[in-house]
Amino acid sequence: MRKTMIAIGAALLVSGGAMAQAPATPAPTQSTPSDEKAATIKSISVVDMDALPAAAQERVTQQSKAQPAGQLQRVQSAIEGEPKLKSALATRGFTARDVVLASLDSDGELTIVAKRAS
Repeated sequence: MRKTMIAIGAALLVSGGAMAQAPATPAPTQSTPSDEKAATIKSISVVDMDALPAAAQERVTQQSKAQPAGQLQRVQSAIEGEPKLKSALATRGFTARDVVLASLDSDGELTIVAKRAS
């Protein structure tokens, strides 16, 4: 499970999806202790996109569109393969396919923004 959480964290960090406008960097081929520390998920927050203010929804939409091709699908697949993350989404009535953006900050706070299919 720890390796899956590290892989998810690394995918989020590499995607630039940490809600920062930083350029993406290539993923390292092997993880180092400092990589594992940076990618450790300590807490999970699931945010309903429809509950965000209009300006925040627009920002999430723009950041979602700015992700590299296929990145969202990789994040969704990683979430699907991790029971703890699936459970956090299910508690709020979402599935991994509802995820539009995920963000992992330097403190290990994973924020998942999800939107119900229309």
